[in-house]
Amino acid sequence: MTLPVTVTFMLADWIIKGIADGTLERVGGVIREVGSKHIVTWLREQGSPTGNQLGEIGRSMLLTQGILQVTSAVSILNMGVSVIGFAVIAQRLKELEQRLQQAQKLLNHINRKIDLSFYANFRAAIELATNAFTMTKTENRRSSALQAINRFLEAEHIYTEFADIEIEQKSQIADEYLLTLSLAYLAEARCYLELEEHETALRRFQEGSIVIRSRIQKYVKLLLTFNPAVYLQPQFRGQIDLRRLTRIYQWLDPTLNENAVFDMQRMNLFMLAKDPNNAKWVESIPAAIWDSKVDWVGKAILDDPKPQIYARLPKTLAVVESMIETNLRFAAYQTELQAISQLGISFYDWLKLTPPTEIKPEGAKLMYIIPSKPLELQPSM
Repeated sequence: MTLPVTVTFMLADWIIKGIADGTLERVGGVIREVGSKHIVTWLREQGSPTGNQLGEIGRSMLLTQGILQVTSAVSILNMGVSVIGFAVIAQRLKELEQRLQQAQKLLNHINRKIDLSFYANFRAAIELATNAFTMTKTENRRSSALQAINRFLEAEHIYTEFADIEIEQKSQIADEYLLTLSLAYLAEARCYLELEEHETALRRFQEGSIVIRSRIQKYVKLLLTFNPAVYLQPQFRGQIDLRRLTRIYQWLDPTLNENAVFDMQRMNLFMLAKDPNNAKWVESIPAAIWDSKVDWVGKAILDDPKPQIYARLPKTLAVVESMIETNLRFAAYQTELQAISQLGISFYDWLKLTPPTEIKPEGAKLMYIIPSKPLELQPSM
């Protein structure tokens, strides 16, 4: 069967030119036309990277002097749903659980306990799903998969509630629960894909996107603080610039440009200049950035916490970018499912796509799936 896509390890010159002149943009795991939002390319990682390897992939995408720029912070999700199977989900879940265990050591100072018991249930659900799709009998395969789906649904409800509570408390672990929630929706949708229930998988991605994005928006606004101009202080020259802040605001409101964002920060910059000690801002910052009860234990009451707080801001902004990137990748998964349907390709054929004659160049970490003509798909990002 001749597939209506080209699969290659080399990014086409016309795509590089389009990104350079601003007519194309990367959003999550796709490259699309800026005006029409038509998809021209899907990006697919090669292999199943974990841990620090994800950072290498992020850096490998800084092609042609930053044309295919990815934020410095790495998303917990892969570029495409086709390369984030149950084994990868399990690895990501393990990483999040370990991060919460580290957070628990700090929260012990204020007698705050984190309930990690639900992670064991989530892991068991992943194992159930993994086993289900190794079964040969169709009825057993479907029955076990539906049991796993029920557990993933339970996880979605649990981690939605956890995320809401932590966001309300402006805590330092809200992002861990938001990322866990993303994995729960992804695991459920992946089960439906394995069952070839594409429409249900697409619907669950769409519903999950609404739930996740609304909460990530609250978290992003929380980390921007009441005066986002603090991220543009002179001490962050070379680390944080207006363009970087603009990209965050454009995720919140795509109609904004750099001039609009600068206008939004004019008075904020003036307020910072009037209060060089930033006393009001320091008093107002959320615990998600700095919590005196946790982060200032053992310090003298007269010590100045501002140097420690400011030192955290570049990392905080990277967390914001990482959460946005995760949301964009999750939303982009919908375009894969829409493409599978529109191109008439089964999910398993989509998984097996590879360049028919190309030899993979040494060090190549990405593969590009290019439809014969740009696809008009329902925008999800």
